[in-house]
Amino acid sequence: MKDPHGHDGVKELDSLNSDRLRTVQLNVCSSEEVEKVVETIRSSLKDPEKGMWGLVNNAGISTFGEVEFTSMETYKEVAEVNLWGTVAKGEWERDSMLGRMANPARSPYCITKFGVEAFSDCLRYEMYPLGVKVSVVEPGNFIAATSLYSPESIRAIAKKMWDELPEVEYFDEKIAKMETYCSSGSTDTSPVIDAVTHALTATTPYTRYHPMDYYWWLRMQIVTHLPGAVSDMIYIR
Repeated sequence: MKDPHGHDGVKELDSLNSDRLRTVQLNVCSSEEVEKVVETIRSSLKDPEKGMWGLVNNAGISTFGEVEFTSMETYKEVAEVNLWGTVAKGEWERDSMLGRMANPARSPYCITKFGVEAFSDCLRYEMYPLGVKVSVVEPGNFIAATSLYSPESIRAIAKKMWDELPEVEYFDEKIAKMETYCSSGSTDTSPVIDAVTHALTATTPYTRYHPMDYYWWLRMQIVTHLPGAVSDMIYIR
């Protein structure tokens, strides 16, 4: 998929000039564009009857804002890409640890990722008899490596929320916290790449992969395996 904004990753891929690599622009929210890309892929296969070896479903956007600050329009925009765009294309999923546990100020993103988890599990059950394997990769925090947020995007989102809100005393504090988030997490994405590679090439790929540092791995285990009262006591109170 070619990034409509021409980001560095796409430019780097195009600069390889490989006859085995082709980038195409795709709006995952457009059923017409999805169908067009399917036809493009089918026409490029050596044996269309056998189909594709694998699909990495990696499209996604994110925003931030506590529930009180976030409009329904924003929830719908994020869901259109992250959830419905995934359903439109989905066979092999790349998700996020926020599909397994909630996080403050990230409800639009978490809602969609929880939905992707459910969709992936259903698809895995349905595809198994057909010999198609569905794996879910749940990366930890790689914000610094992926540029999912930038100080500029944080300020733009904050301005939009502020313009739509009544007076709120602690709003600036929340924005400052999100700005520090821009440079957080690992800058080494090789664990995610290794997980995706294994899921695509292994004879028996795992159901779920967890490329993340130990803090987030432990937190996810606590949140998903222990009673809610225990995880609340550790991370909220």
